[in-house]
Order: sequence, then C-alpha cells, then structure tokens
Amino acid sequence: MSNYVFDTNSIISANLLAASVTRQAYDKALEEGVLLYSKETLSELAEVFFRTKFDKYLSIEKRVKEFETFEKKGIAVDVFIKVNACRDSKDNKFLELALTGKANCIITGDKDLLVLHPFQGISILTPGDFLKSFSNVPLT
Repeated sequence: MSNYVFDTNSIISANLLAASVTRQAYDKALEEGVLLYSKETLSELAEVFFRTKFDKYLSIEKRVKEFETFEKKGIAVDVFIKVNACRDSKDNKFLELALTGKANCIITGDKDLLVLHPFQGISILTPGDFLKSFSNVPLT
C-alpha cells in the first residue's frame, strides 16, 4: 500500500471541482493507498477550507462532511522530522509529513514544492503527472 500527501490547495480543489484532474488524482490515491496528514496539515486544511469565500461553491455542511471523510480515511502521522528545504517555509510541513510518514508521493500544484522533485526519494508531482504514473488512467 502506498502513502500519499496532498497539500491543502489540492485537497480543496479536489473537493470544489468534482470533475477535475485534481479530483481524479485524489480518488486514485485513495484507491491505491492512503492519504497522510499531520496535526499541522489538518489544522491548515480546516482553517482554509472553512473560509467564507468557499460558501458560494460548497455548503458548510458539505465541507464538514468532506473534511470528516478525509480525516477518517486518512492516517494521522506524528511528525518528528524537521525540514527547512522549501523556499516557502509554510510548505515545509508537507515535506516533514512525507518523510515521517514514508510517503511515496506528494501531490501538489505548488511550484515551491514542485521544484524540489524528487525530495529525498519522494516524488513531488502535479495531479496530472501523478495520474500519468498509472499508465491505464485516461485523463478527462
């Protein structure tokens, strides 16, 4: 079983855009393995996902349900590795989570993370490139 890390924006995008490549990557990751999260990444997801600017796209009830599903299906990791490798220091938490949780891949659209690919043996891929790594998955 593979371990995957999605950054905050990718999780939100997957939930806001049901037919998107990001959603396809999210579903494929859940099908192929498990999604990892830490206290820090889950806290950021809650803080961002429940901002009022998303009210017009998804009801608060739907966001609560999606957040709870992510938390239930995912695996919480107690991060013990510290990293200072990303040019945006706020993104180091995803690298720390991936290293501690022995992730196979970080899925993100964030250029600050993508430029680090691969990071200490962990792939950092866009949702589209992640899907392409499964040769039998057509992009829609």
